[in-house]
Amino acid sequence: MSWKETAEPLLTRMPTVTQPEGHVPFKRKLGWTAGILVMYFFLANVTLFGLGTGGSDAFGQFRSILAGTSGSILQLGIGPIVTASIVLQLLGGANLLGLDTDDPRDQVLYQGLQKLLVVVMIFLTGLPMVFAGGFLPPSQQAAASLGIGTTGVQALLFAQIAVGGILILFMDEVISKWGVGSGVGLFIIANISQRILGGLFGTESLGLTNGFFPNWVGIATGSVAVNGLGGILLEPGKLIALFTTVLIFVTVVYAESVRVEIPLSHARVKGARGRFPVKLIYASVLPIILVRALTANIQFFGQILSSQLGSLPAWFAVYSNGQAVDGLLYYLRPIRGPQQWMWFVYAPPGDPIDIIARVAVDLTITIGGSAIFAVFWVETTDMGPESTAKQIQNSGMQIPGFRQNPQVIEKVMERYIPQVTVIGGALVGLLAVLANMLPTLGNVSGTGLLLTVSITYKLYEEIAEEQMMEMHPMMRQMFGSD
Repeated sequence: MSWKETAEPLLTRMPTVTQPEGHVPFKRKLGWTAGILVMYFFLANVTLFGLGTGGSDAFGQFRSILAGTSGSILQLGIGPIVTASIVLQLLGGANLLGLDTDDPRDQVLYQGLQKLLVVVMIFLTGLPMVFAGGFLPPSQQAAASLGIGTTGVQALLFAQIAVGGILILFMDEVISKWGVGSGVGLFIIANISQRILGGLFGTESLGLTNGFFPNWVGIATGSVAVNGLGGILLEPGKLIALFTTVLIFVTVVYAESVRVEIPLSHARVKGARGRFPVKLIYASVLPIILVRALTANIQFFGQILSSQLGSLPAWFAVYSNGQAVDGLLYYLRPIRGPQQWMWFVYAPPGDPIDIIARVAVDLTITIGGSAIFAVFWVETTDMGPESTAKQIQNSGMQIPGFRQNPQVIEKVMERYIPQVTVIGGALVGLLAVLANMLPTLGNVSGTGLLLTVSITYKLYEEIAEEQMMEMHPMMRQMFGSD
């Protein structure tokens, strides 16, 4: 008996969001998307009941990428979903699952397995965060008033963040089936956009550091002092942060627009022509999310070990204020902001050789990991040459000058898709590291800003495609969207 037959009774009974029957009108999709977005903001501002003081953020600099809020019911964010995707990517890439995504039965098993893994990751991440790491300390006052003791309050905290993780899972599924785009991408956009707005307009009265415009109003009125040109460029003027934010935006938009367009013509309708775009960033930016999530889990694991064992071997990690400042985990910690590598301006920990080595390790892991995950993603999401050739064949299109045959179309696609996938994945990794090394508005990570711009651009394209199909219903039949 194979593992599929053994696990099928469980995986097929996993709760799921009902698939819509037929076409969902564009306005209804926007309504579902807006509703889920409002729900996300609401949950992100629900503070955990029974949470004490003195805790720390388990994910630290990765928080913006994981789209969660420390101390809220969305403490875990999209972390369990992304970690489960990493496991499935690795298993699928090693061909250990034996699932055919073209088979409806295997599709159900794959979706059920993904949900099961998400639940497992919620427990593996949430339990140490509450019971072992001291990241979410229980309130002694709540323990006394409820009469359930410290352990009872900890169990209550875990139950809340587990519910938040499950809600994020199904909110993502609602968006993918009934809304526009991806729930994971939408939550990242919402989280980063909120931080950028805080970086532009935030004030101390709102519990934020003064943003770009309030600082300049203060500079103009004389209530905010600046220390020469350096103060205007860095703090509090933040002109460099504004410039680099715009630079990252323009660079990502340009990279998203670069593509190779393969001409197509309809086999039966004379004069009906089109183009199949093979974008430079063919696998989107999801591979970099997987890489950063994997790195975040490694750092989280190190923090848990440090909190439980008290001290770790110096070659593995040396911690100061909750951050690795030496050892293997120090070099595996991504660069974040100019304060961590500009030794000639700031005073980051480590000598220049250590900092250069850390940047080199960050570049190697991020670029290589993004390229590898891009290949896995393309193969497991039916974006490879074979699946693309079948989609073109089924739509009635063909490549002019070639026979209308899936094998022929596949050979043409093999000239472009594999190479572009690797190059695009590596480019996204490079852009992520470079963006992370620069200051940004709202102190968001450069990787988070890169993801936000790229996902927003992708969402814009999907909205334009949905509008086109609403105006021309025959397009839905041609592309099998009805």
